[in-house]
Amino acid sequence: MSIMVGIGEGARRGILIKNAASLEQLRKVDTLVVDKTGTLTQGHPALTQIIPSKNWQENELLRLAASLERHSEHPLAKALRDEALKRQIILEEATDFIAVRGKGAQAKINDAIIAIGNAHWLSVPDDEIPDAALTAQKEGATVIYMTVNKQLAGVFTVADPIKESSQHAVASLIKKGIQVIMLTGDNAMTAKAVAQHVGVQNVIAEVLPDEKSNVIRELQQKGHVVAMVGDGVNDAIALATADIGIAMGTGSDVAIESAGMTLLSGDLNKLLEAYELSVHTVKNIHQNLFFAFIYNALGVPVASGVLYPLTGLLLNPMIAGAAMALSSVSVIVNALRLRHKLS
Repeated sequence: MSIMVGIGEGARRGILIKNAASLEQLRKVDTLVVDKTGTLTQGHPALTQIIPSKNWQENELLRLAASLERHSEHPLAKALRDEALKRQIILEEATDFIAVRGKGAQAKINDAIIAIGNAHWLSVPDDEIPDAALTAQKEGATVIYMTVNKQLAGVFTVADPIKESSQHAVASLIKKGIQVIMLTGDNAMTAKAVAQHVGVQNVIAEVLPDEKSNVIRELQQKGHVVAMVGDGVNDAIALATADIGIAMGTGSDVAIESAGMTLLSGDLNKLLEAYELSVHTVKNIHQNLFFAFIYNALGVPVASGVLYPLTGLLLNPMIAGAAMALSSVSVIVNALRLRHKLS
């Protein structure tokens, strides 16, 4: 009964709890792993700067990049397409498209091989990286590099605003003794800038989507009870691997399906409410078990006539039945108290 009330109260607060195990386990969590994009940030990145290499123009770079990412569902690709649309740039069809998860994409446009992704994957020399790109990374922006026929043509910087709720939520979770770790595929410099802003001290960056679940397993092998919060397709395996997977309701359907709990509004502060809900629900269950034990420990001997030789006390079957029903009512009433306690 307490579980039913707890799940119902969670739904009322915008917290979708799929099973009793997730609700009971959340209070035991000592390590929270969070994705960056869409979890700590708003998940709506926008292009903030185009840095052309010599002999290249901004609009030409954007035309090629947006054409390459024309059919991609990645948030960064959408940021490029949105800016191209804003500038009324006509896109072209790309052929021989190849995408490498967590690294970038490549295609052929007008007989030129266009590639877009991180500096390491594109083998961009350090001395060719613009100072403006490094500055943007230090400020928390994501930097995207583009090569044409394997030569650096330009750099795009994309910013994703941090959610207002992230800093308070992280601070509150740490205060409860929960270790918070940011796990992201983004550049280490960008990740550390965002982590510093929201108060996360532990950062694991430049992690490929398939490697995220390995990080979760390593934490579990060290004895930690791990919850994972994410919103993207790339987080799905990690969400399923964690002791409790928590998805943002504003994220992908795959992530929501993989998680045992969903924060419908995408507000990380709702995780604090879910944690308190877990604590009070389990406490209520323990109270009900205690009351039921005491009630039966006293009632069963009387109903069975054990005390009759000593006291002459013997319960009428109808009274015994009514007393048993009353014990169930007391458990239900105590469970319903949970709703008022959490209000």
